[in-house]
Amino acid sequence: MAIIKPYKGIFPKIHPSVYMSENVVVVGDVEIGEDSSLWFGTVVRGDVNYIRIGKGTNIQDNSVIHVTHDTHPTIIGDYTTVGHRVILHGCKVGNYVLIGMGAVVMDGVEIEDYVLVGAGALLTPNKKFPSGVLVAGFPAKVVRDLKPEEIEYIKQSAQNYIAYKNSYLNESE
Repeated sequence: MAIIKPYKGIFPKIHPSVYMSENVVVVGDVEIGEDSSLWFGTVVRGDVNYIRIGKGTNIQDNSVIHVTHDTHPTIIGDYTTVGHRVILHGCKVGNYVLIGMGAVVMDGVEIEDYVLVGAGALLTPNKKFPSGVLVAGFPAKVVRDLKPEEIEYIKQSAQNYIAYKNSYLNESE
């Protein structure tokens, strides 16, 4: 069973349709929208600021979502895929974004809608990334515009994870 804890009297608000693996930890001022999923080993710690995760969003295995005291909450939009072992810290991520495995997104970063972040990318503080681009590198930069099939891939990834979470929920009944 996932660990869901209040912090300073603030309890996480998690939609009943959300799937959370057994060893997920969610703490404090966190809201998670319908049809989202948090996978094995993920930590979502809204202790010194707030975290908002939209609907249909998946946070994959061993990812960490945290905030910066007083200055940077973490906000993740709808139908976004956060790959395995991603760190999101005090940032804003739009709708229909795919963040590749092992990426690090730091304080003050803003990612607009329909963005593909390459695996292992380092998005350094206070950078802004526009809609419809591929972002990659260490440090990350805009590489090129997305192709239509890449935008479809981002959309499909979110739908796949909604199906996966439904399958896991059905297994537990």
